[in-house]
Amino acid sequence: MPKENAEFIACMEDVLDVYECPYDETHPVVCIDEKPYQLLGEAREPLPMRPGDDQKTDSEYVREGTCSIFVFTEPLGGTRHVSVREHRKATDWAEEIKYLSDVMYPKAEKIILVMDNLNTHKPASLYKTYPPEEVRRIIKCLEIHYTPKHGSWLDITEIELNVMTRQCLTRQINNLDILRQELSTWEMERNNSVSKILWPLKTTDARVKLISLYPSIIKSDL
Repeated sequence: MPKENAEFIACMEDVLDVYECPYDETHPVVCIDEKPYQLLGEAREPLPMRPGDDQKTDSEYVREGTCSIFVFTEPLGGTRHVSVREHRKATDWAEEIKYLSDVMYPKAEKIILVMDNLNTHKPASLYKTYPPEEVRRIIKCLEIHYTPKHGSWLDITEIELNVMTRQCLTRQINNLDILRQELSTWEMERNNSVSKILWPLKTTDARVKLISLYPSIIKSDL
């Protein structure tokens, strides 16, 4: 992590202030992130299972292509949405954002959106996908806050992705249909349990724990 990085601090404190806001269903705080995923098949059929034994599989595998997993997380609402796409293009991100505004939160006055500064995570991606008037309608529903460069850990969806990986992606999955089914089941179970995420780091804490990141200000005598 860089030292004395004013740009990092500016973005970090902006995001931390967002996380300190109380829950408001008319202004939901939603975090988005995406994860590349390698589809893998078995090079050889696993041996039949016997009572009391684990299934025995070969260490070799067959690459079946890649895809991208998009995850939306509303930390204080205890909800999340997962979708699987064949690509990670600007149009894919734009379609996900339209789904967020029109399907997930159609009644929200404003969606407070936290995400990293990836090249496709820009309003320009919407203009590559939809007519200008449609883009303006969607953008007016959003209030975007970017995590700092090298600060992806500030995106709460990183936590959700780690949970998803541990609970759902520990075995090889070789096609998109199975992956979508697995993740849909996982999403439903997580949402039914209303699993909320409380962010522990506040702005005042960061100014102590991450003091080395803050620029040293030397005031000259006037």
